[in-house]
Amino acid sequence: MIICTVALLASALTFFSGFGLGTLLLPAFALFFPIEQAVALTAVVHFLNGLFKLGLTGRHADRQAVVRFGLPAIVMSFLGAWVLVWLAGFAPVFSYSAFGRLVSVTPVKLIVGLLLLLFASLELLPRFRNLSFGAQYMPLGGVLSGFFGGLSGMQGALRSAFLSRAGLSKEAFIATGVVIACLIDFARLTIYSTTLARESAHFNFGLLAAAVLAAFVGAVLGNNYLKKMTMPGIQRIVAVMLFMVALGLISGLL
Repeated sequence: MIICTVALLASALTFFSGFGLGTLLLPAFALFFPIEQAVALTAVVHFLNGLFKLGLTGRHADRQAVVRFGLPAIVMSFLGAWVLVWLAGFAPVFSYSAFGRLVSVTPVKLIVGLLLLLFASLELLPRFRNLSFGAQYMPLGGVLSGFFGGLSGMQGALRSAFLSRAGLSKEAFIATGVVIACLIDFARLTIYSTTLARESAHFNFGLLAAAVLAAFVGAVLGNNYLKKMTMPGIQRIVAVMLFMVALGLISGLL
C-alpha cells in the first residue's frame, strides 16, 4: 500500500512539476528491499511510466527543444556517471545523527542541492518570474541536466527548471520533458542492465506490476487535471518541488 500510494501520488504530481517520481519512489522501495533492488525497481517503474505519459502527451512535444536539450543531456549523463564514481572516494562534507541513524551529506548532494536552491529562488522572485531562456540556451540546459542526472539522478529537477522558462506552453513543457526523460531513462537502463539481470531473481514482480499500474493511474489523473492548470501555477509547483528536493539533499535525508 505504501509503495503503490507513493507511486500514484508522485506520478500525478510529476505530471505538472516534470520530476519527483524517482526521488519519492526510491525511498519507498528502500523501506522494504535492499538498495540495489530498490534502485532497479524504481528505474523500471520510472521508465515504463515515462513511456505511458509519452503516449498521453507526446504529440505536444516541442521537437526543437527535444533535439537541442535532449541530445546534450544524454551525452553528458555518461560523463556525470563517471564523475560520480570518482567522487565516491571523497569523505562526506559533514555528518550528524537524526531519527536514530547517522546521516551523511556527500559532496554530490551538497552541490546539487545548492544548485537547485538557486533555481527555486529564481522561480519565486518576481523579477525573474517572466524570464525566459532563448533557444541558444537549450544545449546548456541539456548539459547541466544530463551531467547532474548522471551524477546524482536529479536530471528531472534541472530539466524542469530550464524548460519552465523556455517559453513553452504547459502542454509542450510537460510533453517535451517526458520525451527527454524517456531518452535519458533508456540510457540509464543500459547501465542498470547488469543490476537488473543480477537482482531479477529476487524481484517481487507482483508488487512491481502494482506500482507500475498505480503510476499509470496517477499519470491519467494528472493528464485529466492538466487543462485546469496555468503555466504560472506549474512554475510554482516546480519551485516548491525544487525547494523540497534541495533541502532534502543538503540535509542528507534524500
